[in-house]
Amino acid sequence: MVKRITKTNSKKSCVARAYDAKAHFKNTYETAKAIKGMLLHKAESYLNQVIDHERCVPFTRYDGATGRTGQAQEFGLTHGRWPVKSVRIVLGLLQNARSNAEVKKLNVDKLVVKQVNVDQGYVGRRRTYRAHGRINAYLSHNCHVAIRCEEREENVKTAPKNEKKSVQSFPKRTIRKQLATAFRKQKFVEVGGKK
Repeated sequence: MVKRITKTNSKKSCVARAYDAKAHFKNTYETAKAIKGMLLHKAESYLNQVIDHERCVPFTRYDGATGRTGQAQEFGLTHGRWPVKSVRIVLGLLQNARSNAEVKKLNVDKLVVKQVNVDQGYVGRRRTYRAHGRINAYLSHNCHVAIRCEEREENVKTAPKNEKKSVQSFPKRTIRKQLATAFRKQKFVEVGGKK
């Protein structure tokens, strides 16, 4: 199952989910991670550029035996790929999130991909027949994907507060000063009386 989507404000957010998507878990994880934090329309245009091989998906975690490409330099990395199947699934979820936002009457231009969860799904087990009567496993690593988009809030400057600046005081200094004044005020009587 997909991890629970944390909701900050359900009136300003929309969710799109896919269960047991027929795409590799690792490729979909990297694709979804690449669009996190983007505006919705920018994420859609980026994924369309990945399909056209104009930009790549940077591979950060599952990058074993991943080839290097110059397109990954924009992310400060060297490893990148173009996982078209995963990109199409994530792109479909973004379109689903867009239509969910329109139903909720949210401002689609301000939607940001706030949270993305990709989890391993059902592992399909099949078999393939090899030479000399051998049989090998033929697995499919499916995945669950959940995307939450949220309206970007405009930062409003708060009015300046008219507060008096407090003088910084150090506790050791104040204690010493208090002790010194108390010592000066006290009148000590000599032992044995006055002569």
